Amino acid sequence: MSGSQPKKSLLGRLFGNKAETIEQPGEPAATPPLTETAVTAPEPAAPAPATPAPVATQPEPVPSPPAVAEAAPAAEKKGWFKRLSDGLTKTSSRLTTGITGLFTKRKLDDEMLEELEDLLIGSDLGVETSSRITAALRKGRFDKEIAPDEVRDVLAQEVERVLAPVAKPLRIDGSHQPHVVLVVGVNGTGKTTTIGKLAARLKSEGKSVMLAAGDTFRAAAIDQLKIWGERTGAPVIASSVGSDAASLSYTALQAAQAGSHDVLLLDTAGRLQNKAALMEELHKVVRVLRKLDPTAPHDVLLVLDATTGQNAMMQVEAFKATAGVTGLVMTKLDGTARGGILVAIAAKHAIPVHAIGVGEGIDDFQPFEAKEFAKAIAGR
Repeated sequence: MSGSQPKKSLLGRLFGNKAETIEQPGEPAATPPLTETAVTAPEPAAPAPATPAPVATQPEPVPSPPAVAEAAPAAEKKGWFKRLSDGLTKTSSRLTTGITGLFTKRKLDDEMLEELEDLLIGSDLGVETSSRITAALRKGRFDKEIAPDEVRDVLAQEVERVLAPVAKPLRIDGSHQPHVVLVVGVNGTGKTTTIGKLAARLKSEGKSVMLAAGDTFRAAAIDQLKIWGERTGAPVIASSVGSDAASLSYTALQAAQAGSHDVLLLDTAGRLQNKAALMEELHKVVRVLRKLDPTAPHDVLLVLDATTGQNAMMQVEAFKATAGVTGLVMTKLDGTARGGILVAIAAKHAIPVHAIGVGEGIDDFQPFEAKEFAKAIAGR
């Protein structure tokens, strides 16, 4: 998932072979034994009978000029930067509109810098980054007229400076078989969808991927992961609703080891960061995985919903303490004016940001690149 690799559309790869859904027989004990767990696969469904092709008929001629009869050219597919810029429109509009209002035919003075800092903090960029931006402006342009475009250029430069150290792709370590990725977060952040899109990307890179439906509280989450398994051709380990999540995780790791899979993507139930019992359950999943592989999980991805703004900062702090978060994925940047929170999180926690999402499509989920994000958020 390196940001330097050329972007490839993954839509064509999503509808390949159907995935095998592996059901865990019965409800396992809360603390699983260290013996191999048998996993059986259901009989494959019988193929649907072929539907005869419709018979083409000759349409009646339509008396219209040749220019009207010609088909319109297909709309050009948007590149990633265009989709990113469009997705961050709400965030960038708030900043650029405010900057334009402040810096029109005025000399840069203390009052303007203070108003700019308030605007940046109000856009969730954080106190540290906001102070860096105003300090950079003071150093080069104080008591001089400055155009809004110049301010946005400085904004983009300083945001990129903050984000560049954390823009790191998710690296799959081939020495682990499998490389276990535990995906965590609060309710509604898009964990299951993120797993599906991540699976599609890894499969396109030639990795053998297994999925585990560790959100055992919601039947919908289990079904959704099975659908992604079918789309990507990845087997899915699942159990009945209400089963013990730690036991399911143990079984999934056993199956991934037996099948020599490169990657195991493990979903978890959404949990509020202030619920001690649920957070302890997550800690239990980690302990159980380490009974089979003392180094697992090898990555713990926290999926954040950009629309939550400052609450995302608290989520990072809580999940980092409980599950040892190693990387971030931020979703729903297209639905909020609070996308600046990613900058504030990077400045405070310096946790790698692996990917971001600006829409529902598979191509709307891409590896995180600091320069592109900084330009988009500054409207450049």
